Amino acid sequence: MPQTEFTAQKPRSFRTFRTLCALMLREMSTTYGRTPFGYLWAILQPALGILLLTLIFSLAFRQPDLGTNFPLFYASGLLPLLIFLDISNKLSGSLEFSRALLSLPAVSYLDAILARFLLNALTQLLVFIVVVTSIGMIYGLTLQITYSEMLVAWIFMFGLSAGIGTLNCYLFLRFPTWERIWGVFTRPLLFLSCIFYLFETVPPPYNSYLWYNPVVHVIGQMRRSIYFNYDAPYVSPLYISIISIVTLLLGLLLLHRNSRDLLYR
Repeated sequence: MPQTEFTAQKPRSFRTFRTLCALMLREMSTTYGRTPFGYLWAILQPALGILLLTLIFSLAFRQPDLGTNFPLFYASGLLPLLIFLDISNKLSGSLEFSRALLSLPAVSYLDAILARFLLNALTQLLVFIVVVTSIGMIYGLTLQITYSEMLVAWIFMFGLSAGIGTLNCYLFLRFPTWERIWGVFTRPLLFLSCIFYLFETVPPPYNSYLWYNPVVHVIGQMRRSIYFNYDAPYVSPLYISIISIVTLLLGLLLLHRNSRDLLYR
């Protein structure tokens, strides 16, 4: 009996792996294969944004709030925000994107979400490495990165993106208007996530309001890993963990109960 159970489970796990690979390849061809630049555009978008910020703020200030290099300072803030928005928005549309394939018995809602998460997480990791490394090479910087702290920052980013994206995946299907409302809510994040300034420079009581923005903690952790002399004591791993875990579990629970009804109602 044990041997029979093992052989019965093995093809199922293999089918799941093949399903994930097929969904990821489909995502790559549809998302990055439609334009001539493809993956290059994924790198150019944040790079051009950082260049624009550098040109604007270097005219008004002699040096950034942290360090002496404007591109590195803005990259340490802008990239985490763009990564969060990109992954969470892609996950939010996972079921809609794979609606036709979800009618197949071999494809589940979890496969669609996981495949999109893996592909876009790897893509954003590649973009981050290329952009930060390029800044270091162009400006001749000696990057003293604390990799253990950076690993924590990536866990924060991936966890928050997965939680918010999975919950929104249900909400977008259940309440179509929520997608527009969410778009309005996320627009001010560019100015409310401590990208152009440090959290410590915000006077009270406004800093206490900003503290509840989870992206502020992610950016603070990322800057802590890039700048060895930056402590970022306001960063709360517990706060980020609670938001990430609660939103992820709630989203998965709601999708498990309602995904089929929402897709084919």
